[in-house]
Amino acid sequence: MENGYGGASLAKIAEAADVSSATLFKRFPTKAALFEAIVTEYWAFAGHEGVEPESGDPRKGLVTIGRDYVELLSQPQMVSLFRLVIAEAPRFPELARAHFALGKALYFENVRVYLREEDAIGTLRIPDPQSATTQFLGMVANFAFWPRLLLPSWSPSNGH
Repeated sequence: MENGYGGASLAKIAEAADVSSATLFKRFPTKAALFEAIVTEYWAFAGHEGVEPESGDPRKGLVTIGRDYVELLSQPQMVSLFRLVIAEAPRFPELARAHFALGKALYFENVRVYLREEDAIGTLRIPDPQSATTQFLGMVANFAFWPRLLLPSWSPSNGH
């Protein structure tokens, strides 16, 4: 995170992690493999199981999803990870693809499925679950996450 993807080396990462280079290279033969593992860990809901919203009560379900998304995006290193991906995407597009595919796309799909199910049981009328998902998650992230990229002390709970 400190040196960016291009400025990081597996040898220096091994040294900072206090493991041998051989150990790190055995587990992650390339920097791309290590980055993919980092992205996977941040998005895999490790320590963040994700809450299954209750069917039949869309207000409660959407509040649950929104709070869950805020909790996920508020994990300590999430802003650093996004900054790294955004900064390095032009030179390393595979990083952006991995970041999106392993995280955002999976979370997006879960929400889309929930909205489609609510539509199917008749508690919501959602002709375009994809657009509704994009708008809902975008609305949440716009308030709870994106300001943190520019304003390090910003928090949705401190009245900003």
